[in-house]
Amino acid sequence: MNRFDLRVGETSAFPNGLRAGAIRTVQVNIGLTCNLECAHCHVASSPRRKEQMSRETLEQVLRLARGLTPVSVDITGGAPELNPHFRRFVEVLRGESFPVMVRTNLTILLEPDYIDLPEFFRNHRVHLIASLPCYLEENVDRQRGVGVYRKSIEALRRLNALGYGKDSGLPLDLVYNPVGPALPPDQRRLEADYREQLGARHGIVFNRLLTITNMPVGQFLGDLKRSQRLDGYLRTLEETFNPGTVEKLMCRGQVSIGWDGTLYDCDFNLALRLPLNHGQPNHVSRVDPTQLAHRMIRTGEHCFGCTAGSGSSCGGALSA
Repeated sequence: MNRFDLRVGETSAFPNGLRAGAIRTVQVNIGLTCNLECAHCHVASSPRRKEQMSRETLEQVLRLARGLTPVSVDITGGAPELNPHFRRFVEVLRGESFPVMVRTNLTILLEPDYIDLPEFFRNHRVHLIASLPCYLEENVDRQRGVGVYRKSIEALRRLNALGYGKDSGLPLDLVYNPVGPALPPDQRRLEADYREQLGARHGIVFNRLLTITNMPVGQFLGDLKRSQRLDGYLRTLEETFNPGTVEKLMCRGQVSIGWDGTLYDCDFNLALRLPLNHGQPNHVSRVDPTQLAHRMIRTGEHCFGCTAGSGSSCGGALSA
């Protein structure tokens, strides 16, 4: 057992290792190609990455989701919109009444070939989760690239004009990541700051702010190593372990699928190439859906990132 398993065993109902519960979400990374190259990206997406989920694998994902119903489908990337089969995938899912979340970097919505995506999302009632790591231009551009803040604000204005963040059936959530090796601040207080600042500066509204801890993987891991801050950050994550987050960890209620169809306990294990290790096939074409609930979860020291402070997940903080 690693140090994370030992800590969980000492302080929770999982003395023999973390286990999943019922599956509520299928998260699918449909490609690593992105129009941005962000400093905090845990899957190291960029315009140079060419990996994309094939149509055949997307069909296998659909079969798995049908076998796990009811579940939500959480579509991510890269910029997931860049997958050539993205729109058809969303159409089929919504046609079968699956709740669909799409994680967008916002700037892709301004690209010429994707300018109509906001209307597509509205027409299919897609829940949007949009990256905006700060309400200040300087911090966003430092983390994501020069000009990204301005483009993100323009995309948010277009989404608001279509009803996103206003209509109850068109939820728009924003995602905050710290700029450097620090834990996110209190989610509720920061959400209030975002509402005040984005409203006053740009007239933008949204539903929720999700605070997500930067995980020591991918692009961010490389930055920590180059700046010689890795050991200190890992120590901070472990020292701020919060046992109250363990029951709510996202890996307990979801399964993640990589662009090639490999199954993982979470998106961070995907980034580290640590597939399911539960004694059953770990590819979407062969997996038995009934074996995914209550499986043993594969962990490592990076998992302290999800249990530090208020906790962290793709759905934001885990405790008040």
